[in-house]
Amino acid sequence: MQGKKFDELSDADLLSRYQQTLDNKWLGCLLQRYTLLLFGTCMKYLKNESAAQDAVQQIFLKVITVLPHQQVQFFKSWLYIVAKNHCLLCLRGSQMLHVSSIETIDQMDDNTFDLNKHLLNEQTLSALESSLIDLKEDQRNCVTLFYLENKSYVEISELLSIDMLKVKSYIQNGKRNLKILVEKKLKESL
Repeated sequence: MQGKKFDELSDADLLSRYQQTLDNKWLGCLLQRYTLLLFGTCMKYLKNESAAQDAVQQIFLKVITVLPHQQVQFFKSWLYIVAKNHCLLCLRGSQMLHVSSIETIDQMDDNTFDLNKHLLNEQTLSALESSLIDLKEDQRNCVTLFYLENKSYVEISELLSIDMLKVKSYIQNGKRNLKILVEKKLKESL
């Protein structure tokens, strides 16, 4: 490695080396650097140590799968958004799981339980999660803040330091692109 230790390299250097070689040792160094941040983020949202540890592992797998196909400039920010979105989807899934398990019990009594409908909901959530990551960064950030964190245009504009008209445009375009990506992924999974 010509005299530089892994911990002496910046995130940008490690990311650049990973993107050039696709050698997972560079990505491993980056992920190791942010393991505690990931765990803290997951604990903040999931409020359960075991669930947070599982989420960190799932996020690592997602990053390994998705990063080769992404252009990322600021790894730490990108990783945080991936982690936050993963946790929010987990929380949504657990809320839906609770509701759907009650519905399932009711439906099983009537012998009308539709497994295909529930599998489609899982596929849709999975497609939504992976499609959100595929959006352009500005669109992803605005869509996430608006729809998942219930922030207003004004709040998003202040948080991201961008004009409110751009926020509106990013949300509209992001929503449209997200719908296209989700539909495409659902068609591919059939």
